[in-house]
Amino acid sequence: MASLCYSLPLTLKFSPLNTKPSPNLSFNQPKSKVRLPKRSPSITRMSLNPTPATDRLISVAAYSLPFFNSLQYGRYLFIQYPQLGTLFEPILPFLSLYKSVPYASFVAFFALYLGVVRNPSFSHYARFNSMQAVTLDVLLVVPLLLTRILNPGRAGLGFKVMVWGHTGVFVFSCLCFVYGVVSSILGRTPYLPFVADAAGRQV
Repeated sequence: MASLCYSLPLTLKFSPLNTKPSPNLSFNQPKSKVRLPKRSPSITRMSLNPTPATDRLISVAAYSLPFFNSLQYGRYLFIQYPQLGTLFEPILPFLSLYKSVPYASFVAFFALYLGVVRNPSFSHYARFNSMQAVTLDVLLVVPLLLTRILNPGRAGLGFKVMVWGHTGVFVFSCLCFVYGVVSSILGRTPYLPFVADAAGRQV
């Protein structure tokens, strides 16, 4: 009898006829979790100012050329508003150094054009900014040539038009200088109006 009791559950368990699982039995087996190797988070380091300091310095010096050459157009503005001269006092030492060099305008012009713009060893950033400065410097010669050709005199409507024109050229040059210098210090590319397209085709 004891042998019959022991053989009965074994028969039920291993009987080939009992192929259907019992509804009371649970076949939910714990799923094996596959652990992937953890990747260390990649940190992308971006420089706040990717432009090299040498390129920024060259660009700042380049925009000083047309600015220094445009100061002659601001004499009527300084005569009318003498207090504006205090704004330009910090640059007087640099202006004195610039004027102390014989033919400083021609030397700086060819130094930028031949030494930087046409030199492939410099970066595109420095060459483009230098070309913008050179182009602006060339355009600043046009009002002076028109004044000598038309000869408006020292009074009358022609003289007033000349004063307004020279003052406008000087203000435009100052804005270009501030915009170019600030952008160069920040490592950004300035695009001067009336100049950027012509400079881009030459670089």
